[in-house]
Amino acid sequence: MIDKLNIVKQRFDEVSDLIIQPDIIADQKRYIRLNKEYKDLKALVDKRDLYLEYDGNIKEAQEIISAGDDPEMLEMAKLQLDEAKTAMSALEEEIKLLLIPKDPEDEKDVVMEIRAGTGGDEASIFAGDLFRMYTKYCEGKGWKTNVLDLSEGTSGGYKEIQFEVSGNEVYGTLKFEAGVHRVQRVPQTETQGRVHTSAATVMVLPEAEEFDVQIDPKDVRIDYFCSSGPGGQSVNTTYSAVRLTHVPTGLVAQCQDEKSQHKNKDKAFKVLRSRLYDLELAKRQEEDAAKRNSQVSSGDRSAKIRTYNYSQGRVTDHRIGLTLYDLQNIINGDIQKLIDELRLVENTEKLKEASEIL
Repeated sequence: MIDKLNIVKQRFDEVSDLIIQPDIIADQKRYIRLNKEYKDLKALVDKRDLYLEYDGNIKEAQEIISAGDDPEMLEMAKLQLDEAKTAMSALEEEIKLLLIPKDPEDEKDVVMEIRAGTGGDEASIFAGDLFRMYTKYCEGKGWKTNVLDLSEGTSGGYKEIQFEVSGNEVYGTLKFEAGVHRVQRVPQTETQGRVHTSAATVMVLPEAEEFDVQIDPKDVRIDYFCSSGPGGQSVNTTYSAVRLTHVPTGLVAQCQDEKSQHKNKDKAFKVLRSRLYDLELAKRQEEDAAKRNSQVSSGDRSAKIRTYNYSQGRVTDHRIGLTLYDLQNIINGDIQKLIDELRLVENTEKLKEASEIL
């Protein structure tokens, strides 16, 4: 373990020197990448310092016990040895996880899309509930959310809504939410009290920087139109809304949230870049899934991942067979328990894969 940590320390010292070099600072892409590496390595170097401290405590206690001169010192040394060994064992598990190569996407901000699926008006209402759930969760994490585009449902909620989330390790946290979410409840529009099943699809796209995805302007068709509200009626008379179509892939991105055409165009390009980046990422994840047979990162974007059953007050995540009878708090944004369990499964899988090098 200490040999691996010494290699990390050596690389940390190299990166520390590199990020203050003028030529590195001038190369924005490389500078950002090295800064992220510095942050990751710093966490490991801090753990290394703690590991060395525990190792020193163990050696010191063992020397006192070997000498065995003073009964009182002997008792204290045995206590110190037990505490240091217990702490070191727990620390080793943390270090093993940190030594697993991080997914470079995890640090990225995201563009989230929620679309009403089967279920008509009730599906739109449910999409609105999911949007509220995520915005409340993000608010609790201190993350910023910003709506990019939306289409309101006729009875409330949204037929579709896109919003960006910025903060610390956003994609690494919210990527587990991608997939089909299903709700079972008596809809507001139901007159006979029957339980209906509706669905909404959540997409989580890592936000791509301009240097991540190069878009040839000749490949993009740009349409300008008037912003619209519920039912499609025009809400202004200026052509401020922007729709981009990437001709080679057929991908479409639009934004009508801002009054400024220029701002809407910038936001739409941000969404388009993220869609194109996600397209490549999905291919890689499908290849990885075929190799890993992962439970939580299968690459199947159309898989049903979770059910919210209102009559039983339960939420079930089908990927890991987890059921929580805490629907009210979860739908109000308390989804950390679900994310923690999914992350635990993913980390366990990664540890199994990496066991031979740890």
